[in-house]
This record gives sequence, structure tokens and C-alpha cells, in this order.
Amino acid sequence: MSTRISYEVRDESPVTVVRLAGELDLSTMRSVHAVLDGCLTAQPDALVVDLGRLDVADPLALSVFAAAARRAADWPAVPMVLCAPPPAAAAWLAESTTCRVVPVRPDCAEATALAGAGVVPRLRARLDPVADACRRARELVTDACTRWNIPELAGPAALVLTELVGNAVRHAGTPMHVTLTLRKPYLRVAVMDGSPAAARAVADHNPRAEGGRGLLLVRELTQRWGTVPAGTGKVVWAMLPAN
Repeated sequence: MSTRISYEVRDESPVTVVRLAGELDLSTMRSVHAVLDGCLTAQPDALVVDLGRLDVADPLALSVFAAAARRAADWPAVPMVLCAPPPAAAAWLAESTTCRVVPVRPDCAEATALAGAGVVPRLRARLDPVADACRRARELVTDACTRWNIPELAGPAALVLTELVGNAVRHAGTPMHVTLTLRKPYLRVAVMDGSPAAARAVADHNPRAEGGRGLLLVRELTQRWGTVPAGTGKVVWAMLPAN
């Protein structure tokens, strides 16, 4: 973390607020990116970024917020709002593409209200790397799709999540955190494990085995999928249309 940037993170459920202070330029924007990335990895329901104590030395560095918001839109599907930018920074934000990606509000209270209104249904569970994890993953999908009145997605979402969980059991071998999020028009499923190794497709498998068909099936059943580093491990996520 750059000594020219400091931050404070506060849980103001259902919104997490991160307050940045110091000088933002092309060198310190990496530190800001790391802070925001860490906040998103914790999968808050919503994220507000307070810019009130930030001195923007280079307007180009404001792009870090658009990049973080784009990341949040795919995974973990967290609404993100900026607030209280200094006057010059507010003008630069308005002239850039950032405001088209992430909303900006003049004060923290308004931003918190907006972010809180964007909170979406989410179901989380911790699974151990055992054979029974795939069965538990299917149960979570059934529970979520029933709660959220999208029964037509229970089958394909269960197949996708079973593959992601099975891949983590076989190749990561660590406890994992499973998340299902309904942020229309998509249902998102994600598995966070403790291994930094890239998600691996399986070329050969036993067709009667639990999972094992690999990421090819995930590609076929989803709108898109991806993997991102998360802490000391990674997250593999996928999006299914939920109209």
C-alpha cells in the first residue's frame, strides 16, 4: 500500500463503505485498485467508495473506479457507488466514461441509499473438499431457484455449479465458498477456493462420476464465465440468463 494513500473500511450493513484519503495518480491507483479488489473479494452486498478526502493529481487515474465497477458487475455482482468527490474530481468524472459505469453521488448518505437499493438476492455456503460437496451444491441451487422463483434454471445451474465445485474438490483440495446471486438478467454462480492455480478442464472422465465433465460443459450452459484471483486463491464464476 502506497504511503500516499490510506483507507478505512466500514461495514454499514447492507453496505460496505471504503473511505480513501491521500493523493491519487497513476502510481497510487494500483494501491487503490488493490483496496477495492480486497473489498470485492469479501463479497459485500453493496460497496460505496467515499472520495471526500482524496486529492486527484491525475484525472486519468480515476479510471481505476470504472475498472473496479466492471469487475464487480461480473463477479461478485456487487452494486458500487462513488460519493463526495472534490469539485475538480467531480467535473473530471462527469466528463469521463466513469459515470456511465459507476454512479456518482454528492454525499455518502445518498450514495449509501442508492447502493442499498441495489442489493440483490444472494445465497452463500462454505463447503469442504469432499465428495459430498457436489450434492450439497445441487441442494443450494434448488433452494435458491425455489426462493427466487426461477425453477427453470435449477437444472442447468445445478450442472454448472456441480462442475465448478467438483473441479475445486479435485484440483484445489481446499475448503471453498459457494455463492449464488440473482442480479437480473443473470443468475451468477461462483466458487472461491484457496488455490491460486488456474481452473483446469478435464480431458478424460468417467461419465458416471460426480462432475468431471470440466469447463466445456460450463461454456455450453452459460452466457459467459471467468476466473479471477481472490486473496491467496481464486474465484471461478459463471452467468446463466435469468429473464
